[in-house]
Amino acid sequence: MPLRICFFGQAPFGRDSLVRLLEAGHEVVAVYTPPEGSRPDPLAEEARTRGLPLIQHRYFRRKGAGAIAERIDEHRKLGADLNVLAFVTAILPPEIVDGPPQGSLCFHPSLLPRFRGGSALAWQVLLGERESGVTVFRPDAGVDTGPIVVQKGGVTIEPHHTAASLYFDRLYPLGVDAIAEAVAAVADGSAVYRPQDESRATHQGLVDDAVARLDWTKPAAELDRWIRGCDPQPGAWALRGEERVRCYAGGLAAGDPGAAAPGEVVALADDAALVAARGGLLRVGRAKVGEGAKQPAAEALRAGDRLA
Repeated sequence: MPLRICFFGQAPFGRDSLVRLLEAGHEVVAVYTPPEGSRPDPLAEEARTRGLPLIQHRYFRRKGAGAIAERIDEHRKLGADLNVLAFVTAILPPEIVDGPPQGSLCFHPSLLPRFRGGSALAWQVLLGERESGVTVFRPDAGVDTGPIVVQKGGVTIEPHHTAASLYFDRLYPLGVDAIAEAVAAVADGSAVYRPQDESRATHQGLVDDAVARLDWTKPAAELDRWIRGCDPQPGAWALRGEERVRCYAGGLAAGDPGAAAPGEVVALADDAALVAARGGLLRVGRAKVGEGAKQPAAEALRAGDRLA
């Protein structure tokens, strides 16, 4: 039986998930996205093209009790059977999350209960996780702690994966499928809500600049993961004198650093910089110096530079 859905999300993932639900015959009573900047949001554009009601709020819980009550009342009047949270960064009041008769379904890019939190993609690469997947769960008062409706795994995290490539190449299409499957199960009454196994739970904080600093006392393999896990945001970084250098498109390179100190640029090759590390060489494909643009690392760095 088709559901009346209130859809929350943004970006291409939100757009593609919305389209799948509409193709399955569900009615979308409203689409919520954050306010747009200079570039249109793909989900918002899709909603406009299809003539769907589009609601854009930056916050749901930070503008005082009156504003929160207005948001809750606005949502209640839509008469949704179910909320779908496809790619949501705003914190929704429980009155909205639990408001529809079927509650909410939320997408998360990890195999919950592992890697709860807002930087799940990055931490899976940073910590050397070998398998990834996606989860659709019913949110509760905790952070990514609610019961699981659909989970799809079997995604191998390859040595070349960045946080971005893991998501876009592997988890994105799997996530769209998982959302469609979870909504279908709710619609036909077959959904089973499985509690998460708290004995396996992990939660990591956000990957910010404090986390992204490269520590040259660490082995090359760990620094490689750090560069890839912080790619594209916030960008793993080190200092060249007073300049902050962010490193992208990382990987391990063949060869021996020899007598070079960790952090020393030992060579430039094929637009990349080879940087000495403990037990190996790092290949940095792109770099960003200060507030400048990303560029080939061989243009941003010089042989003999020392990153600290």
